[in-house]
Amino acid sequence: MSGLELWGGHECTVNRVGDAWLDQSRLSGHHDRPGDLDLFAGLGLKAVRYPVLWERTEAEPGRLDWSWPDERLARMLDLGLRPIVGLVHHGSGPAWTHLLDPDFAPRLASYAAAVASRYPWVEDWTPVNEPLTTARFSALYGHWYPHARDERAFWSALVNQVDAVRLAMREIRSVNPRARLIQTEDFGHTWSTEPCAEQARYENQRRLATWDLLTGRLVPGHPLWLRLERFGLGARLDAIAEDPCPPDLLGLNHYVTSDRFLDHRVDRYPPETRGGNGEVAYADVEAVRVLADYPNGWRRALGGLWDRYRLPIAVTECHLGCTPDQQERWLTACWEAASGARREGVDVRAVAVWALLGSHDWNSLLTRWSGDYEAGVFDVSAGRPRATPLAHAVRRLATGEGCAGAVKGWWEEAGRLLYPPCAGWETMSGGRH
Repeated sequence: MSGLELWGGHECTVNRVGDAWLDQSRLSGHHDRPGDLDLFAGLGLKAVRYPVLWERTEAEPGRLDWSWPDERLARMLDLGLRPIVGLVHHGSGPAWTHLLDPDFAPRLASYAAAVASRYPWVEDWTPVNEPLTTARFSALYGHWYPHARDERAFWSALVNQVDAVRLAMREIRSVNPRARLIQTEDFGHTWSTEPCAEQARYENQRRLATWDLLTGRLVPGHPLWLRLERFGLGARLDAIAEDPCPPDLLGLNHYVTSDRFLDHRVDRYPPETRGGNGEVAYADVEAVRVLADYPNGWRRALGGLWDRYRLPIAVTECHLGCTPDQQERWLTACWEAASGARREGVDVRAVAVWALLGSHDWNSLLTRWSGDYEAGVFDVSAGRPRATPLAHAVRRLATGEGCAGAVKGWWEEAGRLLYPPCAGWETMSGGRH
């Protein structure tokens, strides 16, 4: 394997809440600043996850406006920045479709064909970013359009997106047979007290569903097959398994909040953390805030994905919403974990520094416009990008100097615990993977 590559990406979500649309590229000002690409190239990045989003390009059926992506992708080509093109990023498609539309997949595939024909030189693609997360927020929790709140809708939305990926990659590869699928997904682990063990097992199976579907693993005998078959999805699962679309790279997105802990002792936690599954009431909190022996998430995630799939991996989002020194420590921990995993034989190809321009309103899960902003590699709060200390850390990584990383991360300190600590994994469900 050649050396670990350094990638980047700017938060580019276009999501819908009712009739309101939130476009991160406009909120950050990137939509009107092509010069940002020169700043990205100046960091020494090899590739950038970049949006040619369906909602922004085809606002009316059959009427595509290429002016914005034409200019941006041409500039990236001049700068030597390899684009990893995304078509849907936490969205539900243009206003005339949605995740539960039976025609969502063929419609996205048609758009993918147009994009690939327009840019036949692009080799790296993410047709749908984080299908599982998007299905949860849009069809299980009701946060985003089409605001469904039931499990049948959730699984239907996920299968629709997976079919969209498969059909889109078929169209893209008919134009460029070398095209690679980089399939991103948020990846964490759920621990629990014993009364919540069954829910934790289910969530640990569910977190793999996107990749299991694309690799043709969700077949009879899979822990989730009967559940989906009861929702009337058996025939669609069979069709996917007969014509899978394994990713060329697994895109690992992992955050401090990705790992969860379920506790039936709800009186230990504030009301907003409490919920249940209809059988057991439990609090759902960040594992880092309650597990006394919380393990390193990056190494565990990389090892778990490699053990299960034996497919190349890229960390496609490394971001921490915190102070610059803590952001640098999080990036350092990720880079060290990826480098260590490579030495142990895990095929890790890259680490992508996410939210190059920061992000807006993720503290409300993009459910409202409140103006809340957290900086990334650049701070755009004053209207123009200003390099933060994290930018200097990224440049050091790009030149092989490595990160300083002297400060300890808050997630590594005893003060991270907000709730009565649970000590000893033997009392909880969970394990290495």
